[in-house]
Amino acid sequence: MDRSERFYLIRQLLARQRHVTVQQFLDALEVSPATFKRDIQYLRDRFQVPIEWKRELGGYILDRSQPEAAQAELPGMWFSDKEIHALLTMQHLLANLDPGGLLAPHVEPLVRRLDKLLGAADDASEEVRRRVLIVGIGKRGMKLAHFEKVGSALLWRKRLSIRYYARGKGEESDRQISPQRLVHYRENWYLDAWCHVRGALRSFAVDSIRSVELLDLAAKDIPQETIDAVLGPGYGIFAGAGIKWARLRFSPERARWVASEFWHPDQKCHFQDDGAYVLEIPYADHRELLMDILKHGRHCEVLAPVELREVVGEELGVMLGRY
Repeated sequence: MDRSERFYLIRQLLARQRHVTVQQFLDALEVSPATFKRDIQYLRDRFQVPIEWKRELGGYILDRSQPEAAQAELPGMWFSDKEIHALLTMQHLLANLDPGGLLAPHVEPLVRRLDKLLGAADDASEEVRRRVLIVGIGKRGMKLAHFEKVGSALLWRKRLSIRYYARGKGEESDRQISPQRLVHYRENWYLDAWCHVRGALRSFAVDSIRSVELLDLAAKDIPQETIDAVLGPGYGIFAGAGIKWARLRFSPERARWVASEFWHPDQKCHFQDDGAYVLEIPYADHRELLMDILKHGRHCEVLAPVELREVVGEELGVMLGRY
């Protein structure tokens, strides 16, 4: 029995019985008393499992009065893809916080806990981070002061006055907005808000906010179902007035990859007899969808709607004209 299996068995015995004697542990684990003591100490120190010796009971107990008792789940030999991504993403986000900021003292215990989880095997957490790399593509820089004001307005339910740069038009405009929610999407932050200038819900890239002022005015609250209905159904981060359905056909060669990808919660898909893969997804604004179509080149054919097919054709014509 290896060390990880022993850890699980110790935790299982403690959870199943009111108390467990040393002899019961030794019989179940088939180890020496010295090895057993090292395992107990490791579980206490590394994973904060609240194991206590009770002389009057003649055995060990799991102190269920401690909050760690409910959370004392032990990592296995390895993590699932979601678990390792979540752990390393949290580690990355915490490491990039301002070291001298107000949150630093509160963040340190979280960092230590993550280090212990990542170092669940005999390897140090630094070795795990060195061997498993999470690459963020397309992350844009932004001013921390702006992000802090956005967060304050969001939680205090206050309005913001912003100077916003719209990259699509290359223009700046003054807006008064009521923040509704922050969205972290494709390595960047977006603010879903009610725009009092446009009289509608809009999604603002936080890094495109040139200046921001916190106003002493109550924010307009929009029901969550309304936000989801306006900003949620289409493909990507862009919203629009009407939803259209894109029908894309991927070559048999590219289908091997695309068939395992998740593009949208409401997507429809099927294979054709020749191995090609047809994907249908809803969208409101073609800009982000256009980029994802073009990256597949000749392996992706737009079957419908006609206007999306024309936009892709125009873009390809412009690209070819440059060469």
